Amino acid sequence: MNYVPGTASLIDDIDKKHLVLLRDGRTLIGYLRSIDQFANLVFHQTVERIHVGKKFGDIPRGIFIVRGENVVLLGEIDVDKPCDTVLQQVSIEEILEEQRQQQQTKQETEKVKMQVLKDRGLSIPKADNMDEY
Repeated sequence: MNYVPGTASLIDDIDKKHLVLLRDGRTLIGYLRSIDQFANLVFHQTVERIHVGKKFGDIPRGIFIVRGENVVLLGEIDVDKPCDTVLQQVSIEEILEEQRQQQQTKQETEKVKMQVLKDRGLSIPKADNMDEY
């Protein structure tokens, strides 16, 4: 197989199952159906996988279009390899509740850290949130 530069190297991966990690932290799993010169991706039978601790849940998303600049990691999933994971699959409602609790705990911890720094006369400027738009 010869080396093909850029997104053309993904042509061999079309119609294969992939995992994609997005810039906003979401993880998607689905079949790669199309790509373009900007690395925009189209997935079919896509699920959004949410991990919390040793539990995970899959939210069906269907056809999903991902803008190329939002892709952090893309990898093929070997569907023939047996799954030897220690993670426990739970319902969508349960994983969303676990995720909400985890985010709430993280926010409370951040508040305490900021207060401790403020009490010591230090301040951390807020991050530029323009990346989120």
